[in-house]
Amino acid sequence: QVQFVESGGGLVQAGGSLRLSCAASESTYSVNSIGWYRQAPGKQREYVAHITRGGGTGYAASVKGRFTISRDNAKNTVSLQMNSLKPEDTAVYYCNLLIDLASWGQGTQVTVSS
Repeated sequence: QVQFVESGGGLVQAGGSLRLSCAASESTYSVNSIGWYRQAPGKQREYVAHITRGGGTGYAASVKGRFTISRDNAKNTVSLQMNSLKPEDTAVYYCNLLIDLASWGQGTQVTVSS
């Protein structure tokens, strides 16, 4: 089963930017759609964005226009560029497959202060 390791989280002021990275345990040429998800304490994990093997993208309405997902199959990575961050973006961010999800990793913490 493919595994993912997330990195790049941190503390940022509202309006700031962060770039998250997701490293896959196997070539991303071998998997289809990969998504970013997030979970705030006491809340359900939610979908944020996804990218297909061919580069097609989709976003949750809450982040559309602010976040950009990208995929570098040569480096086996998927990134999430987050701009214009809001306090409500504070969560642990995870990457995983879009369908037939693998086990969840530890994620990377994103904290946005007012």
